Amino acid sequence: MADAMFTEAATAASGREGHVRSSDGVIDFDTAMPGTPRAKELEAGTTPEKLFAAGYASCFDGALQLVAKKDGVSFESETTANVDFLKDEADGGFKLAVRLQVKGTGVEKSTLEELLKKAHDFCPYSKATRGNIEVTLEAL
Repeated sequence: MADAMFTEAATAASGREGHVRSSDGVIDFDTAMPGTPRAKELEAGTTPEKLFAAGYASCFDGALQLVAKKDGVSFESETTANVDFLKDEADGGFKLAVRLQVKGTGVEKSTLEELLKKAHDFCPYSKATRGNIEVTLEAL
């Protein structure tokens, strides 16, 4: 894409029982399916879902702070992305669902709920998943 503001890259090998590494080496993990012997023997392994959760939580929290600033609201936030790995009854495969839980310190819950909706409209991860996976928002 010629108009990309920046590009990040990661390469995976051998699927869920393999390895993933970002182009800059910051991310460099063995991967394993939870509950498998490989997962039990790895001390610092991860899953695609864990990496997705980290990215979504970070992106959403940043989007939340941007929309809050635009609305003149200042507060501390902490976003947890819970990524569920589910059976897909439609095709016998698998699918994901996300529950975004946000703690807001120094903001009324009703204001936080409105900001969550705005952040969900603005966040690049939310845009990428819209219409593809179920995403729920929860103000804590």
